Amino acid sequence: MARNNGDRLGAPHTQVSNAPISEAPPNPAMAFSTPTTFVELPSKGRLYPEGHPLNGREQIEIRFMTAKEEDILTSEALLKKGIAIDRMIQSVILDKTIKVEELVVGDKNAIIIAARISGYGNDYEVGVSCPNCGSRAEYTFDLNKGTIQDGQDYEGYEVEMTENNTFIITTPSLKAQVEMRPMYGVDEKYLTQLAANRKAKKMPSTSTTDQLRRLIVSVNGNTDGAYRESFIANAPARDTRYLRQAYRKVMPNIDLTQEYVCSSCGTETEMAVPLTVKFFWSQ
Repeated sequence: MARNNGDRLGAPHTQVSNAPISEAPPNPAMAFSTPTTFVELPSKGRLYPEGHPLNGREQIEIRFMTAKEEDILTSEALLKKGIAIDRMIQSVILDKTIKVEELVVGDKNAIIIAARISGYGNDYEVGVSCPNCGSRAEYTFDLNKGTIQDGQDYEGYEVEMTENNTFIITTPSLKAQVEMRPMYGVDEKYLTQLAANRKAKKMPSTSTTDQLRRLIVSVNGNTDGAYRESFIANAPARDTRYLRQAYRKVMPNIDLTQEYVCSSCGTETEMAVPLTVKFFWSQ
């Protein structure tokens, strides 16, 4: 739902006097106002603590993207630091008490998509490779077809929600009760930077264990760091894979998976739309 902030501007206040009436020059700053839109939050405000501005809120209001946001997204300094998208999101959020690093990652993704649609429309043309024949071609995805996953559908997984906004997942092999917390913007930033540092030092990727270390709160009720590390290092792959799958189910997000049809071999498959900085330069 979009609206124009100009509708909220009242008529200028005038005061009656005996002085000759003269028309005041227009105020250039009031000539235009940026439209806004409301974005549905996949979390519906459930995963924010009491006192947080998004606690219990199902929507967030953002401004449409403008040239200011394009400047942010093309800033070499911000791109080099890997914070261009975060700065753009912070810029379009109307409520400045809301910080990007405190956003649930799924809510952050919903805002990114809504901002991109407001700036460049819902058609997203990007080069993709066919998983069957390997041929590469441009393909257009419709960003309006994204569907909300509210994190409530985890049938088939042994999951218990806690009052502390955490999830206790019981693994199939060890029957370990692993308590995990939601991923927020600050966690995503930390893990991205950690991966970049390892790549720069030509070290092997440890993204799976890094994420588990960041998000596991306790194992079998034990919060000791050494105990959690022992589980991460020694748990069967079946258990850690189950944790990742269950976690994806309980974490609210927006799903952009869409049908892809290869123009070369005719293969039909589902493909996820990548959310990268290039997401904003398909025009």
